[in-house]
Amino acid sequence: MTVELLRPEGLVHSPAFSHVAIIPPGATTILIGGQNAIDADGALVGGDDVAAQVRKVMANLLTALDAAGARLEHVVHISLVLAKGVDINAGYGAALETLGTLEIPPLVSALFADLGVPGALVELSATAAIVR
Repeated sequence: MTVELLRPEGLVHSPAFSHVAIIPPGATTILIGGQNAIDADGALVGGDDVAAQVRKVMANLLTALDAAGARLEHVVHISLVLAKGVDINAGYGAALETLGTLEIPPLVSALFADLGVPGALVELSATAAIVR
């Protein structure tokens, strides 16, 4: 048994995301809480550059996955929240630098909102699943 990520015919084909995730019974589910572009000392990284902030957020995601014994290919869904008014193409482009390394990318949802961390332009949450 494996986790299946599907990009069905009839839905747009994108290198950046899949549309459906099927997680089989018995898989270990890992939830990654909202990650901002914050370093280990609590400092915001990237200033007003959304791409730089997304790169740090993706690095934080990889660190969190590693702590749970998971890898990027175990991610089945990412929620990307961008601050109102930022360039979504720059944010997605930076995320694709990491997600584009996957043969089959996870599901991705994005929205604009006010973020709780002053100066933060992006927040990312993720769900991963491992079949053991």
